[in-house]
Amino acid sequence: MKIDAEFKRVLSYFDEDGDGKISPSELRNMLCKMGGELLLKEAEMVIETMDSDGDGLLCVEDFAKLMEAGGEEEKLMDLREAFEIYDKEKCGFITPKSLKRMLKKLGESKSVDDCKLMISRFDLNGDGMLSFEEFRIMMQ
Repeated sequence: MKIDAEFKRVLSYFDEDGDGKISPSELRNMLCKMGGELLLKEAEMVIETMDSDGDGLLCVEDFAKLMEAGGEEEKLMDLREAFEIYDKEKCGFITPKSLKRMLKKLGESKSVDDCKLMISRFDLNGDGMLSFEEFRIMMQ
């Protein structure tokens, strides 16, 4: 994995003692300063999960993986929120009618048939609706 300067710069903010690695207390302290909450035990568990060399600390490569993993979780949450905007009936699917309704709110006038065609491009199981998984694939 190529580690860019941005990860190194961010790690240096977390690295209070300047040893080039992040300890559980350093991780906890920095997250608290940023307005988050993390118990020391939780910080230890995060580091234990991501620690590649078993020293109980995060090196820059481990830290980069942690940041990228957090980014993926955030993207997934954002996608879930977007999906729920389209799924007004809360049925767990985007239907042609719900897609038509949302597109109209966004200023695009489409027929139900147009919406069926749009959905069919990503409808992997052929049920005429988009599940969250199909929506996620479409948005990638």
